[in-house]
Amino acid sequence: MEPSAKTMVRTKLSSTSQRKLWKDVVRDRYLYLLLLPGLLLIFVFRYAPMYGIVIAFKDYNIYNGIKGSEWVGFEQFNKLFNSPDFYEILRNTLVISVYKLAAGFSVPIILSLLLNELKNMVFKRITQSIIYLPHFVSWVIFSGILITFLNPVDGLVNYIIKGAGGKPIDFLINVDYFRSILVASDLYKEVGWGTIIYLAAMSGVNPELYEASRMDGANKGRQMWHVTLPAIRPVIIILVILSLANILEAGFQQIFLLYSPLVYDVADIIDTYVYRVGIADANYSYATAAGVFKSLIAMILIVSANKIVKKFGQEGLW
Repeated sequence: MEPSAKTMVRTKLSSTSQRKLWKDVVRDRYLYLLLLPGLLLIFVFRYAPMYGIVIAFKDYNIYNGIKGSEWVGFEQFNKLFNSPDFYEILRNTLVISVYKLAAGFSVPIILSLLLNELKNMVFKRITQSIIYLPHFVSWVIFSGILITFLNPVDGLVNYIIKGAGGKPIDFLINVDYFRSILVASDLYKEVGWGTIIYLAAMSGVNPELYEASRMDGANKGRQMWHVTLPAIRPVIIILVILSLANILEAGFQQIFLLYSPLVYDVADIIDTYVYRVGIADANYSYATAAGVFKSLIAMILIVSANKIVKKFGQEGLW
C-alpha cells in the first residue's frame, strides 16, 4: 500500500509541476518567442550535423551518400590509432594545449588583479581597451603581422637582433622556437579578453572585506591573496572545467597559418592532420573518426573535472 501511495504523490507533484511550467510559458510567451531564433540556430548548426558522425563507422563515399556507404564498424578508428603519426600528433596537441592552458589561465588572473587595483579610471579604461583589441583581430591578419615581424630578412625582431650583433633567425621554421611563438602570440591576442570575466567577478566582492583586512594590517598583496582570489574562486573553477573540454583544441587557425612541413614534428596537431590527410585527400570517414575521438576525450575530461570539483565541496557546472 505504501509504494502505491508514494507513486500517487510523485504523480501528483509531477502533474502540478507541469501545470505550473505551462502557466509560466503562457505568461512569458513573448520572452520564450525571443529564444526561438537562438534555439533554431543551435539545432541547425550544432545538433542536426551530429547525424553525420555515423560516417566515422562507414567507408564513406560521397557519391553513395551516408546511407549508401558501406558499414565498416571501428575500422577507421583502428586506422587512426595504428597510424605511425598518430601518437606524435596527439603528443603535439596535448603539449601545445597544456602550454596555452597554463599561460592563458594564470596570466589573465594576474592581469585582472593588477587592473582591479588601478584607481585612475581613465588610465584603467584605456589600458583595458588596448589589451582587448587584439582579440577582435582575426588570426589571418594577426598571423600576417606576426610573419612580417619575424621575417628573417627585414623583420623588426631580426633587425633588432642584427643591430645587437647577432645572426638573423627564421623563427617560423625553427623547431626550437615555434611552440613558444604559438603560446606567446595566443597569449598576447587573448589575454585581455580573458580578464573580462574575472574583473566582473571582482567587482562583486564586498568592499567591507577589504576594509577589515586593512584593519588587520594586510597590504595589497595580502588582500589580493586572502580576499580577492577566494571571492572569485567559483568563477575560476568553472572556467577551468570549461577549459579542460578544449584540451585537444590547440588552435587550428593559428597553427595552419603559421606552420610549414619543416616544423611538423613539433606543430602538427590533430586538427591540421585531419585537414591534410582527411579533408584534403577526401578521406572523410577518417577525419570524422578523429573528430569523434576528440569529442569523446573532451566529454570524459569535463565530466571527470566536474565530479572532482564537487567532491572537494565546490560548485561544478551541474
